[in-house]
Amino acid sequence: MVYKRVNNWFLGTLATVFCLSTSVLHAAERGPVTNLPLPRFVSMKAKEGNVRRGPSLTHRIDWVFQHSNMPLLITAEFGHWRRVQDMEGQGGWMHYALLSGVRTVVVKTPNLALRLKPNIAAATAVFAEERAIAALEECIIDWCEISSGGHSGWAPKADLWGVWDHEIRD
Repeated sequence: MVYKRVNNWFLGTLATVFCLSTSVLHAAERGPVTNLPLPRFVSMKAKEGNVRRGPSLTHRIDWVFQHSNMPLLITAEFGHWRRVQDMEGQGGWMHYALLSGVRTVVVKTPNLALRLKPNIAAATAVFAEERAIAALEECIIDWCEISSGGHSGWAPKADLWGVWDHEIRD
């Protein structure tokens, strides 16, 4: 009986160490061009941006993103090119000049109530439409403050795309 308990404890500990080391390695991955973390969120600064099959002007255009400030996830770098994805997983390679480090999010929930404080019981400041793009402000464990069109409020992270679950912002 003691042997089984020790064995189970050992296997559980080993699994925990493996998971932690994998997440630490993933978090430590850096882009070969910018030395910034990969993956990372950015936004599109242009009103329109061609998304290509590969990292050069000779590659075919697969998509044209047409929303300035749209959040994108950078997953790779090659020279002046960044491989990006939108919230639906669509993407390809974009020239870095079309991208900005300014953080934005997309609202994933219809008629999302933005709260005056980061609490589900707090009064509603304003409602945000599904697929609305907003500036990402402060984030705590489960909530982020977002703003758009002169309005701001707190939203649960689970209702936003463009922010990490574990991300904290001042």
